[in-house]
Amino acid sequence: MSTNRPFDRGHTDDLMSFLAASPSPYHAVANAAERLEKAGFRQVAETDAWDGTKGGKFVLRGGAVIAWYVPEDAAPHTPFRIVGAHTDSPNLRVKPLPDTGAHGWRQVAVEIYGGPLMNSWLDRDLGLAGRLTLRDGSTRLVNVDRPLLRVPQLAIHLDRSVSTEGLKLDKQRHLQPVWGLGDDVRDGDLIAFLEQEAGLPAGEVTGWDLMTHSVEAPAYLGRDRELMAGPRMDNLLSVHAGTAALAAVATSGQDLPCIPVLAAFDHEENGSQSDTGADGPLLGSVLERSVFARGGSYEDRARAFAGTVCLSSDTGHAVHPNYAERHDPTHHPRAGGGPILKVNVNNRYATDGSGRAVFAAACEKAGVPFQSFVSNNSMPCGTTIGPITAARHGIRTVDIGVAILSMHSARELCAADDPFLLANALAAFLEG
Repeated sequence: MSTNRPFDRGHTDDLMSFLAASPSPYHAVANAAERLEKAGFRQVAETDAWDGTKGGKFVLRGGAVIAWYVPEDAAPHTPFRIVGAHTDSPNLRVKPLPDTGAHGWRQVAVEIYGGPLMNSWLDRDLGLAGRLTLRDGSTRLVNVDRPLLRVPQLAIHLDRSVSTEGLKLDKQRHLQPVWGLGDDVRDGDLIAFLEQEAGLPAGEVTGWDLMTHSVEAPAYLGRDRELMAGPRMDNLLSVHAGTAALAAVATSGQDLPCIPVLAAFDHEENGSQSDTGADGPLLGSVLERSVFARGGSYEDRARAFAGTVCLSSDTGHAVHPNYAERHDPTHHPRAGGGPILKVNVNNRYATDGSGRAVFAAACEKAGVPFQSFVSNNSMPCGTTIGPITAARHGIRTVDIGVAILSMHSARELCAADDPFLLANALAAFLEG
């Protein structure tokens, strides 16, 4: 790895802290914002008029953050270099009427968010976190980061077929967690409990966006600690790497030929169609306002977008040692082999040959190896924010990421060195 890159195993240590402190998209963007502020970025409100001053700025909206750094000599038509990622992960989310129970058990009613590996949420100690909305419209983050909930699995004695037919879970009946004993289930109990946890007066909370999370801490794994296990790597690993890369580039003192950007969206796991998702207007609005604030015209906006490139960074599949036949026989991305370039000719990923060249140049500059991923032709291919970004904004986009195992599990697995290899490649890309 090139010696002038700022990341090493300490980056992975910091990633584990970031994962543990970010049990919801709202916590993730708050933690990213804190890191950006330490690097000299300042928050700007969407409701305010923006100026064209140089330096780092960011916008927060719900579970999304868009941050950008305007170099000293940037013109209105200066192109952008964007790292795209998403802040949400599959999990169990609290319903509008959360208080329920049966047969002497107090439970919390939850809805399935995204496509989780549902069995990974069984018999696991769960906390509860998210965003509370108060009577005055303000919001407060809450994080009960201790064993509070549990989804108990049915004992094998009561379901002998599980050994021969496999585990079958009904999303409505089998995934409601328990959190206490008693038949006296009362509406408002859970929210009253969270008001106390957040230090709020009773009755102050009128809205909530709450979700479960595993309270088991991220950890190094293996004889030589060369693996890392933890929650929400899909896709906070990329959010963290992009934040670190943007902060490093903004504080490097280099003359930049582009405007580096981090775009971390919410709701990728259920289609990105929201005001904070990649299929919403947020990114385009921020980029356009940045052009216009620097005195640019629509022509400048068109020129800037035409020269812009986005790396859509999301986790991908490392070859699984127990299921190698599920992967393409000639493309076996290995954990520890560096970031992966994702390719799909049916545009489930946005990468084409020219995009590959952009990523290859960034990796060469950073001294980082990279690998290629394609799906087995007999298997459906997943997708990312990459094609959405390309189609919505007319921006050349390349899909990349880190190869992991157990994607969409409550606890995922990667090589401990891959996160900082990704961060190095992203920093080199953002330098232009």
